[in-house]
Amino acid sequence: MADASVTTVEGAVEHHAHEHHGPQGILKYIWSTDHKIIAMQYLFTGLFMGLVGGLMAYVFRMQLAFPGISVPGFGVVSPHEYNALVTNHGSIMIFWVAMPVLIAAFGNFLIPLMVGADDMVFPKINRLSYQVFFVSAVLILASLFVEGGGFGGAWTAYPPLSAQGDYNLSSLGATLWLIAVALEFIAFLLGGINFITTMMNSRAPGMKAYDIPLVCWMIVIASILFMLSVGPLIAGAIMLLFDQTIGTGFFDPARGGDPILWQHLFWFFGHPEVYVVLLPALGITIDIVATFSRKKVFGYKIMLYTVVATGVLSFFVWAHHQFIAGIDPRMANVFMVTTLLISVPIAELCFVVIATLYGGSITLNTPMLWALAFMAEFLLGGVTGIFLGATGADIYLHDTYFVLAHFHYTFFPIAIIGTFAALTYWFPKMFGRMMNDTLGKIHFWGTIIPFNFIFIPLFVLGLGGQHRRIYDFQNFPELAAMQPFRVFATMSLIVMLLFQLVFFYNFIQSLRKGPKAERNPWKANTLEWTTESPPPHGNWPPDQLPRVYRGPYEYAHPDREEDYWPQNLPA
Repeated sequence: MADASVTTVEGAVEHHAHEHHGPQGILKYIWSTDHKIIAMQYLFTGLFMGLVGGLMAYVFRMQLAFPGISVPGFGVVSPHEYNALVTNHGSIMIFWVAMPVLIAAFGNFLIPLMVGADDMVFPKINRLSYQVFFVSAVLILASLFVEGGGFGGAWTAYPPLSAQGDYNLSSLGATLWLIAVALEFIAFLLGGINFITTMMNSRAPGMKAYDIPLVCWMIVIASILFMLSVGPLIAGAIMLLFDQTIGTGFFDPARGGDPILWQHLFWFFGHPEVYVVLLPALGITIDIVATFSRKKVFGYKIMLYTVVATGVLSFFVWAHHQFIAGIDPRMANVFMVTTLLISVPIAELCFVVIATLYGGSITLNTPMLWALAFMAEFLLGGVTGIFLGATGADIYLHDTYFVLAHFHYTFFPIAIIGTFAALTYWFPKMFGRMMNDTLGKIHFWGTIIPFNFIFIPLFVLGLGGQHRRIYDFQNFPELAAMQPFRVFATMSLIVMLLFQLVFFYNFIQSLRKGPKAERNPWKANTLEWTTESPPPHGNWPPDQLPRVYRGPYEYAHPDREEDYWPQNLPA
């Protein structure tokens, strides 16, 4: 952070005399308070955890397709190992991949650069945020190797299965899993403080609320949603930890507890959590679509208000996860209505993106392909969710592979497609090099096509009555007949995982030998493209901090010969 600051007439904070602070050499990558270094720490940790989660999916899908075989690279999968792999795959991909990459990594990297600040408002809290997150990542990985193995009670951790070691057979693993999740929540609470205060208080002179890029708004609104929803779950986690360790009975019916209480506490957080990770991915998509269609975002304010309305509605839909849990049918009808209602603002957001594309001068390079794929795949997830929001259909489909396919058609576009869109778009700014566009397109098609081949068959399996968390379907003759679908989905997963090698090769080679990136290779308008690639410590020289004159999406303006108009250029 700067050593001194003054508040400007516009109400923003202007920083001066930014000195090189903190450790130098290799220690600056471990103990730095620079928001860009912390972003890289989150990014590389999240990518590593993504590899772990992907390998887990490979192992348990091989067990489903070829039950009882020795899985290459792993061995024979026992029933308990299967449950632990499924549980930790879900937990890792949501809490240790989607959140650290989309919110923490890109929030840390982009918000100060996009609002014209030299760093986060609270750099030491920012560093502490990553350190707590790193401890949580170590704990979740360590939980797989303790006595009894990893926790196998599903990522939703429903008691009494999660509360008693006699049931889940991994009392220590379950406790470590729970502590890891709690620490991860603490880390993101600390990070959210910085995102909100930095965007509100450290904007460049002249930057009004409606001049802020939508990706920054999305990350900040997501942080607010997280803060408002996570409290009850933290309380529930403490109660569950006491049930596990000191013998309380908060969720034990035999001692006056109620296991359904956990479901309420979990899903009150769990459904807003979908929008916590969706909003940053949507903001990334909007910025990319505007840049590569060379058009102003259609309905900036409409989109912003719609996102706020979506966030509010997300707090009133949680019990659609409990339609068969014994809740009052009259309340089930209320939650069915709110669940169907929330599809309206989401559809509106999708139409805004389509309207931005309409009539644009579209360039189909790698970031744009990922952005368009995000919209297409997420729409499939949204449409299939309407079936599950209807009480009558959900009675049959609940806990089947239809739910699993729907869930992955929402979370895969968010966590994976959104990450690749952001990485390929901001790679030149983050690392000062250009990625190979041809390899990027090969990786894109090698990911998107197998992804659909994995999960479309799972809709068929779910409609056929196949339930989740079954180790070997050969024990169910009526389900064993659908084995070809499982084999096809598993082979598609292996193909998709192999194509990720193309990405990592492109990533590493581009870091080493990619063409040097200019400041603004995409001819974009937002402030991060006005500084060097990669940005120096402090982002801009102290005497060259930007001033803002317009919004972030002034493309193809009739008063300009060039088809872009950076925010910092005077009229």
